[in-house]
Amino acid sequence: MKGLIALILGVAMGGMAQAQNTGLVRLTDREDVLGWEAVGRLDLAGKGFCTGTLIAPDLVLTAAHCAFDKSTGAHYPVDEIVFRAGLRDGQAIAERRVRQIATHPDFVANQPPSAERVRVDVALMRLAEPITVAQADPFVLHSGNLDGLEVSVSSYGRGRAEAISRQRSCQVLHRAEGLLAFDCNVTFGSSGSAVFAQVGNRGLILSVVSAMSQAQGRKVAWGMELPDMVSYLKQRLRVEAAVPKASVRRVQVGSSRNSTGAKFVRP
Repeated sequence: MKGLIALILGVAMGGMAQAQNTGLVRLTDREDVLGWEAVGRLDLAGKGFCTGTLIAPDLVLTAAHCAFDKSTGAHYPVDEIVFRAGLRDGQAIAERRVRQIATHPDFVANQPPSAERVRVDVALMRLAEPITVAQADPFVLHSGNLDGLEVSVSSYGRGRAEAISRQRSCQVLHRAEGLLAFDCNVTFGSSGSAVFAQVGNRGLILSVVSAMSQAQGRKVAWGMELPDMVSYLKQRLRVEAAVPKASVRRVQVGSSRNSTGAKFVRP
């Protein structure tokens, strides 16, 4: 926690006064959503929502804390999480349930914010069925220099849960020790939303919104460095998918010899 407080103070004493943003634009019409279909709302077992972004036809990138049920400290049941790509006023480009979740073992639910927690607050969710590229073109990760880079955020949030709100321009305020701070306009429900670096004609995912704080009366959004973490979580998904799951057979009294129940061998 002390490390995060120190970084917040560093931002407040540094470039916060110069940081500017251009507000939010609601993506209401189908034409508005073009190019942003891979951003969607993650509905979490009827207990809330977060924002997620496709990085492959069957992979959604979001924050790790979005994957955990606060009441149990465990992952939500995967079949109770629904990704609604490009959702706007009740209509989604595509809807898919989740079948697999990967989070870092160092991330523990129900802990207070800290620099260590933000660094590992990343989750990958594999969808039960992929969403075609024709429906929603996944985004790729950014890597490289951040100097002078303009960023944007497209997210859902409290008070704007029914359509993507896009902030076309915000700034990286601070980068240190695997953490990134932004002056982007985020709120509850914006957790897990991708922070996009404006490179070329299409944004590249720079970070994921993990937490927010106040500095000099203004919001600061916090995220993490992504490439190594995403590679690690992809590996966890592959390993877990390769582990065979135990199956349980039900044995009924009077079942026929051709059934799949227990077989008895004569001595």
